[in-house]
Amino acid sequence: MRQITTPTQTTVSYEQYGSGSALVLVHGSFSDHETNWALIKPLIEPQFTVYAIARRGRGKTDATQNHSVEDESQDVAALVKSLDEAVFLLGHSYGGQVALGAAALVPGAIRKLVLYEPPWPHIIRRDTLNRLQELAQSGNWDALVTTFCREVIAMPVDELNDLRRTQFWSDMLADAKVSLGDIRALSRYDFDLDRLRDLQFPVRLQIGTESRRDLYVTDALASVLPQVRIEALPGQAHEGMNTAPDLYVESVSRFLLRSA
Repeated sequence: MRQITTPTQTTVSYEQYGSGSALVLVHGSFSDHETNWALIKPLIEPQFTVYAIARRGRGKTDATQNHSVEDESQDVAALVKSLDEAVFLLGHSYGGQVALGAAALVPGAIRKLVLYEPPWPHIIRRDTLNRLQELAQSGNWDALVTTFCREVIAMPVDELNDLRRTQFWSDMLADAKVSLGDIRALSRYDFDLDRLRDLQFPVRLQIGTESRRDLYVTDALASVLPQVRIEALPGQAHEGMNTAPDLYVESVSRFLLRSA
């Protein structure tokens, strides 16, 4: 793990690997800089020099309390600026909101942006948040992750049962405590579309054909960004990089490397 100190004196860590054009990855919740990208890592490192940031509480990045989406966007922007070159930027889920905020802070340093299903803040209902916090206080991480999957991202029961039988469930449980901080931050986030209208770099908005589009800001972003296109990943839901890594990397590479 490499580290930087941001202008706000936050220690931010990241993993670097691969070769080629710079690609900064921003992981989602219930995952980290390793688990979110584990299946696509061998496919992307021959094509890109990857900087996989560990968001707050992961890796060697400071585990702060009551941080905001804006705080984490500043972390990513600081990493981008430290690289001293224009980069490709990719964010998944909550990390998509963080990456989008970072891109708005340093638009001149972004070559292209990929966002996979950044969520609306309002999907975190107050009653659900209260229940998640009660489960965290009792240490019932299995119930917390289950509640999140069912009530926040509307995961079907059969898909949830399949997920429980994979390594990803253990990864999600391990990250549940720090992910509650993500959920709190998202619930407080004032998502302002108007400030994004002048972003002039190309943007690809990925969404799974099996996902509920109303949970994500994909269509709203497509209505305001100047250079944007939605790409639906066939047969996928919210975790295409894990359920179809070859398909996912093909989509990302095609967009980023074409006329790069």
